Amino acid sequence: MAWVSAHRGEFALGDDALAEHANVNFTWKPLGELAQICVSIRRHTETTDPLHEAACDLLAFAWRQTGEGALFHELQRLEPFATYPLEIYAAFASAGLRHTDYERATATVARTRGWQVTEQEPNRRLSVLNSERRSGLPLHADMDRALGRTWLGGLPEPWTFERAAGYTLTHVVFHLTDWGLTPLGVPPRVAEYLHQWLPPWLDTCLEDEQWDLSCELLAVAGSLPGPPDLTMLRAVWARLALAQDASGAVPEVGSGRDGHPPAHDFVGCYHSTLMTAFAAALTLDRLCAHEADAATTTTTATADDADTHTDTKGTTAAAAADADGSVPTAKVRVFEHAARATRAARPGPGGQGVSR
Repeated sequence: MAWVSAHRGEFALGDDALAEHANVNFTWKPLGELAQICVSIRRHTETTDPLHEAACDLLAFAWRQTGEGALFHELQRLEPFATYPLEIYAAFASAGLRHTDYERATATVARTRGWQVTEQEPNRRLSVLNSERRSGLPLHADMDRALGRTWLGGLPEPWTFERAAGYTLTHVVFHLTDWGLTPLGVPPRVAEYLHQWLPPWLDTCLEDEQWDLSCELLAVAGSLPGPPDLTMLRAVWARLALAQDASGAVPEVGSGRDGHPPAHDFVGCYHSTLMTAFAAALTLDRLCAHEADAATTTTTATADDADTHTDTKGTTAAAAADADGSVPTAKVRVFEHAARATRAARPGPGGQGVSR
């Protein structure tokens, strides 16, 4: 996050932030993505972690850019039925940064039929519903029904996966889980489908040097219920590390470290680098939780065996390997790659554009 902190000025809102014909993909979108990733990193890191401190500092910067919420209120007045202001505001609201007047005005609009029947792509509908939930507004539709209208909700043939479908499915998972906070928000049938097909999809994206989408898929892997796929994580993080340059920047697509210097291309790598940091934070958090669960299970099993005087010579040795507090080699390597990736943090326009 040091690179992001050093280049925070690139995320700042310009004089055209409220302009009628301004491109929100180059004004509000980068700032909103910065805010969301910082919120997520804060959730998944300890308060003593320097990464946590950097995320807090950048989130405060992003909030100041909005006039501590006042610009959202002005946006709502100018574009009352645009959903993107609420989608960005929701990240701040989830961190306790709120603007009463904006929320009051938005709540009034959200009660209208015009708001409730706004025509949107199915994954954007989920985004608005999750934003309503995070902002304390009543949901105007059912999340499960909205999920059923998405590409991922239909559990399509895995060979129909392509770039556009990849970005929609990642965001569907982010909205279902509130950006990795609640893995159980993913229905079991969808989680099983993703556990099965994420590895080959990631392999395809990495082979094509789609670093940004690969990071989003990694973040999805870190947002699913159930134990992490250690084999997949070890392989993917090793390949992703090759795309990261010395500054920590990761390009959206292309050759990365040995190609053009992404550190000097803000638009071409800010999103992918933010997503790398997001995926790394989720990965490390899930690995720590998995290790703790494994240790607890081992301790319980050992105690049960001792109580029943069962002969467990064959299994006790294996259990002791984890019980002694050591981390298996596979985990160590994943931690190393994820930690290295976490140090990356920079801005770019990846993912999906924002429509009004």
